[in-house]
Amino acid sequence: MAGRHRKPTNTGRRVARAGALTAIAAAPLGVAGTAMAAPSAPAAPSVEKTSTWDKLAHCESTGNWDADTGNGFKGGLQFTPSTWKEFGGKEHAPSADQATRAEQIEVAKKVQDQQGWKAWPACTKKLGWR
Repeated sequence: MAGRHRKPTNTGRRVARAGALTAIAAAPLGVAGTAMAAPSAPAAPSVEKTSTWDKLAHCESTGNWDADTGNGFKGGLQFTPSTWKEFGGKEHAPSADQATRAEQIEVAKKVQDQQGWKAWPACTKKLGWR
């Protein structure tokens, strides 16, 4: 039979399967080689979710950028009110939990520049950053 919906023959299936197995076995090498040779595309927005600051916020506040649990620390990166004020956070919002993620990161970078990762002792130790 000829045509688009003809029943496949056994001979055709065996050849196709052998070729498919060879292609599957070689695919990881071929794909990796191709991917490495291809020019890199711009980072997708979802890549930003795994940034250093997001990882730290996930540890500090389970990634809740507007966290205010009543323990004196606020925002995704758990700023004290004095640290928030000292590093210019009040230019953005009265407290870290009221600031955007980007604003909290801006302040956190200033803190990190001056204090290093020890400003977030438990999580940076847990993450292996110090």
